[in-house]
Amino acid sequence: MKKYRSLLFDADGTLLDFEAAEKSALRNTFAKYQLPFNEEIEQTYTKLNQDLWKAHERGEIDRNTLIYTRFGKLFDIYHFDADGVKFEDDYQLALGEGHELINHAMEVVTTLKHDYDLYIVTNGVIATQYSRLKDSGLYQHFKQIFVSEECGYQKPSKEYFDVVFEAIKPKSKEEVLIIGDSLSSDIQGGNNAGIATCWFNPKAHPHKHHLRIDHEIKDLRELYDIVGKGDTYGR
Repeated sequence: MKKYRSLLFDADGTLLDFEAAEKSALRNTFAKYQLPFNEEIEQTYTKLNQDLWKAHERGEIDRNTLIYTRFGKLFDIYHFDADGVKFEDDYQLALGEGHELINHAMEVVTTLKHDYDLYIVTNGVIATQYSRLKDSGLYQHFKQIFVSEECGYQKPSKEYFDVVFEAIKPKSKEEVLIIGDSLSSDIQGGNNAGIATCWFNPKAHPHKHHLRIDHEIKDLRELYDIVGKGDTYGR
């Protein structure tokens, strides 16, 4: 008898290779605006962006503030004469074209969808996320997609998961498993929602968080053993 029946997959960093998509979108948008782009600028943007996302997850800023101030803040640091808001819109268009998959993502999704109810739970911009999920071929394999901008709440808030549960109506929270790469968003969100968690940690990062992590995997195919399809992994 299966322990889990509803599997909630994070998108970026879990199924979609966001790092590859982000790098390409940044490079192309900076080139469009004829602005310099190098490793230092990329690292500065990454740190600034991560800090803003964490503030958003804590409920300190809304999504629009996050999205439409990050490039303005970056341009202020480097004294670039460019419109951060317009740059953001063009960056989102470029990002929407990036749909590289994490290793084995399609195999795992198409295998598990026959026996489990699969859902996407993602923070992000509606148009960008739907574009990437459709272009990657993942979209059709999920029963429903939950984008924070549509839900009105974001991971890791309990309210976000309340919206999810109201839609999917699981018989019990014990039947729900969230799979994601972010401790602060996915694993904290699972803890807040009272469901089991699976941390996708392909680079074996250490952690010092006081979070309940029920499962930890480096390869998405390890999910087969966790959910009860152990004969599939390594075939």
